[in-house]
Amino acid sequence: MLKLIAGFVGMTLTLGSAALAQGIDYSKVEIITEQVGPNVYALTGSPNVDPGHMEGAGGRIGVLIGPDGVLMVDAQYAPLTDKVIAAIRKLTDAPIRFLINTHEHPDHTGGNPNFAKLGALILAREETYEDLVQVPPPAVQAAIGEAASFTDPARLPVLTYGQGSPLKIRMDDEVVDVISVPASHTDGDTIVRFEKADVMMIGDFYRNYGYPFVDPSHGGTIKGVLAALDLVMQVADAKTVLLPGHGSAVSVADLAPYRDMIVDVEGKVQQMIDDGKSAQEVLAAKLTAPYDAKVPGGLTPLPAGLGTSADRFVGEMYAELSAK
Repeated sequence: MLKLIAGFVGMTLTLGSAALAQGIDYSKVEIITEQVGPNVYALTGSPNVDPGHMEGAGGRIGVLIGPDGVLMVDAQYAPLTDKVIAAIRKLTDAPIRFLINTHEHPDHTGGNPNFAKLGALILAREETYEDLVQVPPPAVQAAIGEAASFTDPARLPVLTYGQGSPLKIRMDDEVVDVISVPASHTDGDTIVRFEKADVMMIGDFYRNYGYPFVDPSHGGTIKGVLAALDLVMQVADAKTVLLPGHGSAVSVADLAPYRDMIVDVEGKVQQMIDDGKSAQEVLAAKLTAPYDAKVPGGLTPLPAGLGTSADRFVGEMYAELSAK
């Protein structure tokens, strides 16, 4: 237990997202294509292959197709690029023109240099650029392995943006809104909204497989997750298809109970901190117990000794609230 706590508040958190790329047999990953709008598709890695994402290998990709070319949202692990391209080529032979990163993690950006060399212009938050330009410590590089390159300059976004009004891309008879959100899963999170299709790619601050996961080593905060959820609930309507980076598609009606769960657990953690309880005592209290039966993967052990998704969530919350 002490090792687990130390991991949550120290180096293990830094390695957390990186370790999730370990142990993947990329040859066994298939790319599953689903149409989610008139010319918008979701590409998802097959389940039960990626130890860190048993619901589906790597991060989900969004694809807009049409006569003006292809716009992608996220790029998956680098070794899966050929399979992703093959899936896209079943839909269209048009050139891949744009690639938007929802954040910097390797399951979303590992393929960046491969698509850049095919002619795609990479867009991301300025914070995501700063995260990607930093070469991580050797231990993190070892954990990520072949999932992503840290030396290829083509991995880096060419066009960056900050907070403020959405960046709009008009192509393929669609208006694509590129929306910055508060520091939540990371400090560089982006939502991508396809206005006419009424589809939104929302990245990793929401997931319905496992509990919420923030990366404080890259500026992620639970407070920001709540703010990001509020933003989506303001922008989306009852018919909007919400595609998280991991897990199944949801609607705006699914966000309120998710948010309520976070607030409930946060309040319980804060009360225990106020009562002088240690991190060990907070984890031992199993504060997610009322929700565990409703959260697939919440109690499934994570790779690299990271405990369960529930433990990671509570540990991150304890660390964030204790730092106030």
